Amino acid sequence: VQLQASGGGSVRAGDSLRLVCVASGRAFTNMAMGWFRQAPGKEREFVAAISTNGGTTSLADSVKGRFTISRDNSKNTVYLQMDNLKPEDTGVYYCASERTLPMATMAREFDSWGQGTEFTVSS
Repeated sequence: VQLQASGGGSVRAGDSLRLVCVASGRAFTNMAMGWFRQAPGKEREFVAAISTNGGTTSLADSVKGRFTISRDNSKNTVYLQMDNLKPEDTGVYYCASERTLPMATMAREFDSWGQGTEFTVSS
């Protein structure tokens, strides 16, 4: 499967941004999806995940109340709505998919990764 993420850019603290990840292939409804991020000089970390049917979501504590993950299986697309952005949200955001589990939150569980989309939040 190929994953194409988009939506990055430069924003100011408090702004909103929506990231979009489109998956190729016909098995999207069987894929658990996730978003991870990597800040400059730091390791990649979990941000959000959503189950195959969208009924279960998980968010990192650092983004709870500000970020929302959702999916549209008819469009092979997963979204990350980010509100009240903070400078510490800056980084490269990657979407990932997992085809054998209904839900996944750990990087090692995901078997396909997109190329990443980058954005910067200025104070």
